[in-house]
Amino acid sequence: MADFPRPAEGIVVTHLVISSDVTRSRRFYTEVLGGELLLDGEPTIVALANSWIIINTGGPPTDDKPTVTLEPPADPDRISSFLNIRVADIQEVYQRWRASGAQFLTPPTDRGAELRCYLRDPDGHLIEVGQTLSANGR
Repeated sequence: MADFPRPAEGIVVTHLVISSDVTRSRRFYTEVLGGELLLDGEPTIVALANSWIIINTGGPPTDDKPTVTLEPPADPDRISSFLNIRVADIQEVYQRWRASGAQFLTPPTDRGAELRCYLRDPDGHLIEVGQTLSANGR
């Protein structure tokens, strides 16, 4: 079992996904992308490779974020942030995740220094999947 994202020292980076249906998103991140469920409910925490996805419902401002409302993307074609997953074999991951139900925008495309494709989670959050081809990543 993966470790819960609670550092003994230093920092741990996680990715928060605001979902309209936490159960549906949990199934996507575990059953389609192959993550490991660490905590079920609200929030849900999924270990995915060497990172963690925290899935929760949205909500109104709170005293520590007094002007911020959390909600799933209103328009999935307009984003300011996305999850970026780097893989060793993009063709294998693409085929496996498609067979599990992932819906990609396009197949992997050759961008010169990398192969890259995108998919969306059930709420429309964009996810980039890439395989670096050159040694220096450029």
